[in-house]
Amino acid sequence: MLSIRSLTVNTRLLPLSFDAAAGEVVHIVGPNGSGKSTLLSAIAGMIEFGGEAQLFDEQITELSVETLASRRAYLTQSGKPPFAIGVAQYLSLSVPSFVEPNSPHITAAVEELSALLKLEDKLHRSIAELSGGEWQRVRLAGICLQVWPTLNPYARLLLLDEPAAPLDIGQEALLYQLIRRMAQMGLIVLMANHDLNRALQFADKTLVLKKGVLVDFGVASEVMTSQTLSDVFASHVQRVEFNGKNVLLFD
Repeated sequence: MLSIRSLTVNTRLLPLSFDAAAGEVVHIVGPNGSGKSTLLSAIAGMIEFGGEAQLFDEQITELSVETLASRRAYLTQSGKPPFAIGVAQYLSLSVPSFVEPNSPHITAAVEELSALLKLEDKLHRSIAELSGGEWQRVRLAGICLQVWPTLNPYARLLLLDEPAAPLDIGQEALLYQLIRRMAQMGLIVLMANHDLNRALQFADKTLVLKKGVLVDFGVASEVMTSQTLSDVFASHVQRVEFNGKNVLLFD
């Protein structure tokens, strides 16, 4: 369980509270500047905040850097390759340090992630040769290796900040398959998302922010109403049913 109580970050994020359970996928939505990245950074333990953030029975602010890295993984927006190394070598750097280097679990995890993200033919390439979408998929594989449950029994939380931004439509589909897989393995997945239709379709719960204020939180289909989204985004949003699914239309 992730339990957030009156979390605040100076004037960027006013006090908010919510809970997320193991296996849940929570999308954070809101206009630019609403506090999505700030909230993720705070929960990741990267910035100072007021209030409480408890991950199962541990307070995030009381964890060392090493312990925090074993509990959660955090993918920031549009990271650049730090240096030109091979994809396989880059992924190896994401494997928790306490895992035996020759563990068969590493091979199994890399193989599953490579298949999920269609990276099999990229493992022997240099990251300097990758397109933006390819590099993002490699970053996703790396961040998931950090908290892959068969490698890291302490893993609890996966934080993703706009992970779909560099991806095309087909690659986005791979991303959401990956997210569901991580949740099925018992992780809490918390992600910022600009694609409201994807949030409506794939989120278990949605947290709606506007100017640092929590507008609503709950089951995605109940929270993402036409009225709420129209008010938050200052634009007319209509929710209709198409082929048995709820779809959001924007003027």
